[in-house]
Amino acid sequence: MMEAGLGGAVVRVSVGDRLRFPGRRVGMADRLGRVVEVRGQDGAPPYLVEFEDGHRSEIFPGPDCHLEPRSTWTLGHP
Repeated sequence: MMEAGLGGAVVRVSVGDRLRFPGRRVGMADRLGRVVEVRGQDGAPPYLVEFEDGHRSEIFPGPDCHLEPRSTWTLGHP
């Protein structure tokens, strides 16, 4: 786990958490990805994130990113 600034707040991020990135334009769907690796020194970003379509990207989350900790997922969500 590590602390990172997401949305201007200090939060704890760990492997398995999900990151939600809002659509950039009206009508554009949000992108949802799962943290598969924390690559920064001492747990700092970047994170390797796998998106719903299987694509993986190295991410430095910005203030528009929303954290969905794994502990808050409901049954039925992968």
